[in-house]
Amino acid sequence: MADLTTGEIEDALAGTPWRVVLGRLRAHFRTPDFVSALAFVQRVGEEAELAGHHPDVELQHGYVALSLVSHDVARLTDRDVLLARRVAQVADELGVEQAPGAPQAVEIAVDTTDDSRIRPFWAAVLGYDAAPDDDDALADPRGLGPQVWFQEADAARPGRGRLHVDVSVAVDEGPGRVEAALAAGGTLVSDEHAPSWWVLADADGNEVCVSTAAGRD
Repeated sequence: MADLTTGEIEDALAGTPWRVVLGRLRAHFRTPDFVSALAFVQRVGEEAELAGHHPDVELQHGYVALSLVSHDVARLTDRDVLLARRVAQVADELGVEQAPGAPQAVEIAVDTTDDSRIRPFWAAVLGYDAAPDDDDALADPRGLGPQVWFQEADAARPGRGRLHVDVSVAVDEGPGRVEAALAAGGTLVSDEHAPSWWVLADADGNEVCVSTAAGRD
């Protein structure tokens, strides 16, 4: 098992539906109906069993979303790339296409001066547990809801929202997503850390970060 950079992973999976988003390999596929989606998942399961490595799966009518990470080391490795390649081959064999759009992940960030004081509240109200691969975050044990993480603040900031949304996309999707948000009436708060992340706001000042894996290896 070997660690790979984001660039190495994307090069290895060029031409496939797989993208690096928020520390995982993610891909989503469309099929004509539920039965064909289920058949695709069954084939993916067979390959996963052979590899001894298993993706997270979301199955809907005519839609399958997959994500991969080496859970035992909480990062991407060549093991994920090998299985992703095989899944892409299975999709080709079955005529399963990439779903429109690009994979993404959404998180909720909470500003706080003391995360230990408020973390139990958020865990209780959401029914979440500690995230398995991030000690600073909470995660839906069902794997459905957005992850919640706590951003350290020096002091409370009156008059400013203390929650914001993080939208993580693939590296080459970031600039286009920012441009679309600005064209839709948003404003650029900061691009100091671009292309790792941009801070945007809507017309009411509610903030959102568009993030990518750029510069995070």
